[in-house]
Amino acid sequence: MRDVLRRLVAGELSEEQAVAELRRLQLDELGGRAKLDLGRFMRRGIPEVVLAIGKAPEDAARLAVSMAEQQGQGLISRMSEAHKSALRDAAKAAGMQVIGYASSARVVRAGFAPEALDCKVGILTAGTSDLPAAEEAQMVVEACGVEVRLHADLGVAGLHRFVGPLASTLEWGAEVIIVAAGMDGVLPGLVSGLIDVPVIGLPVSTGYGRGGAGEAALTTMLQSCSTGLVVVNIDNGVGAGAAAVLIAQRRFRGRNEAAIAKTSAATSSAPTTKGKTARHMSTPPGKAKVSPSISTTTKTTASSHGKPRRRRP
Repeated sequence: MRDVLRRLVAGELSEEQAVAELRRLQLDELGGRAKLDLGRFMRRGIPEVVLAIGKAPEDAARLAVSMAEQQGQGLISRMSEAHKSALRDAAKAAGMQVIGYASSARVVRAGFAPEALDCKVGILTAGTSDLPAAEEAQMVVEACGVEVRLHADLGVAGLHRFVGPLASTLEWGAEVIIVAAGMDGVLPGLVSGLIDVPVIGLPVSTGYGRGGAGEAALTTMLQSCSTGLVVVNIDNGVGAGAAAVLIAQRRFRGRNEAAIAKTSAATSSAPTTKGKTARHMSTPPGKAKVSPSISTTTKTTASSHGKPRRRRP
């Protein structure tokens, strides 16, 4: 959008051409099949993510590369090995870099880097099986220019393991913490009950038997006694990452606004309030000052009804 505005000011585009460019930035169609929402990042601060499941590997790779061509980076999640291979080939042909995660990836155009924000998001996982969903969240957070720190394998089966990473994450200055857990899904509620930082519970589809597809973890998090725990859907790393970014950005803006208000208050002088002077308290010219007379009414209590009794000598 900045490039379009610059070209408009420079006279390289007419007003009609600039409008057409901006419309194309908001929505781009590929082969009449997929429409990329290229304006989503400008509206919400969260880029669009291509879901690889249900798409042919070549089509999914083409979508991600096209997004990178248009806005610097393209995000793709839930990839199979075939999707990963097609993405590597498409990115190499376009001269782009692939930043890989567990089953997700970012395709980055040469020389592009997301605008860095002074925000931090911590991610904790109960087990190593939770890493695919956790790294999906990490991908979204990093794509938004927010710093991430991830600690894995901290589940309640060995409760002593999570104390140190949690303390270091708080000391590092995380504005929000994502906690991914499968099985019984206890860890997010436990973390949320110990700290004053917003916590997002990410239930993961790992476990055994009844509730083993993530239902038990989701139910546990929804039923948590820890007030204020926010929960996303099962394996929804993209949703957890997006929510964490929005919360971190809000807290960052709040800090900046508070600092600006404090600086402004320190530089501005407080209005001087004066009491009433003798002139303000005096009567208008030509009139003497007269103190209000205070009349005291003496109440005589009747001793009886009718005529008053004569007092005895």
